[in-house]
Amino acid sequence: MIEIKQLNKKFGKQEVLKAINLTCNKGECIALIGPNGCGKTTLIKSVLGMVIPDKGEILFDSQSVAGQFLYRDKIGYMPQIGRYPDYMTIGQIIEMIKKVRNHDASLDTDLIEQFGLEKMFDKPMRTLSGGTTQKVSAVLAFLFNPDVLILDEPTAGLDPLASEVLKQKIIKEKQKGKLILITSHLLSELDDLITEIIFMQDGELIFHKKIEELKEETKEHKISNAIAKILKTNSNEQTN
Repeated sequence: MIEIKQLNKKFGKQEVLKAINLTCNKGECIALIGPNGCGKTTLIKSVLGMVIPDKGEILFDSQSVAGQFLYRDKIGYMPQIGRYPDYMTIGQIIEMIKKVRNHDASLDTDLIEQFGLEKMFDKPMRTLSGGTTQKVSAVLAFLFNPDVLILDEPTAGLDPLASEVLKQKIIKEKQKGKLILITSHLLSELDDLITEIIFMQDGELIFHKKIEELKEETKEHKISNAIAKILKTNSNEQTN
């Protein structure tokens, strides 16, 4: 579905991505994690065409994305912080995006209904709480039935009920065979969702493993404990 080959990117003298190689397949829900500044956002923006790599290649459905834009119609993106025109209402934002996408297929309105946003369509974006703005971002990511969902800290700012609604929606879409990439600092929220995990540090890919493999290798049941054990082992090996 998405294949990344020898991807490199520098901003000035800072090397943000260092020879990244990844393959992400349909039907997987993959956590992309790592400390702040590790290169996660740059990698995501490269896939979305918002950052142009210095070297390497990104393939979407076996086709290079270089100089292309139509492939992005198959991706639903939920940013960590959604920024929308203050003066527009929720309803106007959704209608605007529908016109921009010029989407003919049926729309996925599950989250509009489950978040109760239809009752708030006349509310200006400037009056919304961070959590409600996050709900709008989630709605827009899922609205066009994309084959791929890229969700950047999707539950940040959501109340527990809304967070659970979104998690169940993610599970439902994964079961349909979609590829889902999630970045999150809250590893405890990922246990029931993800099938694979990618860990990055200092612009490098440290590991990409299936969850079952990770737990078996570390003899840990919690993802956070398993990751900590692998990183500790890697650190000890480098020291020795």
